[in-house]
Order: sequence, then structure tokens, then C-alpha cells
Amino acid sequence: MAKVHVEFINTCPCCDEHGANIKNIAARFGDQVEVSLYYAGKDFGYLKKYGMISKGTMIVNGRKRYDNLTREIIEKAITEAMAE
Repeated sequence: MAKVHVEFINTCPCCDEHGANIKNIAARFGDQVEVSLYYAGKDFGYLKKYGMISKGTMIVNGRKRYDNLTREIIEKAITEAMAE
């Protein structure tokens, strides 16, 4: 089973909750899930890969992009990625 890479671009303070949810859900899977959190205006590593992002966005394995996030959506996305 390949390692899952979850990236989250945090664009505003109200998105902090999503970052915490992603970390908590990924922690259940241990070392199988790698999480990278980026903060808009502070981190710029995501710009080359994804361009400008103006809304809190989660990207799974560099392919699947989620803009409308809830705890359920985050959990489902990570679980599905683990099953691939």
C-alpha cells in the first residue's frame, strides 16, 4: 500500500479547524498518511504546483482537490485514498 500525501492550503483563520481535522484523521492511519499544511502569505511551496488558491483547499496525492470541506468529506477522502 502506497503512502498517501494530503496537502492543505490554509487561506484564512477560519480554515484552521480544517487543518486540525486533517491532522487528527491522518493520525489514525499512522505513518501511512503524510500531511503538509501550507499557510497562504507565509508558505509558497504550493504555488508552483497548484497556482494561486484563494479558498481553503485540501489536495490528496497531488491529484484530487477538495474546496468545500467538512469533517465528513475530509474523512471520506483520506479513507478512499488509503483504499487505492
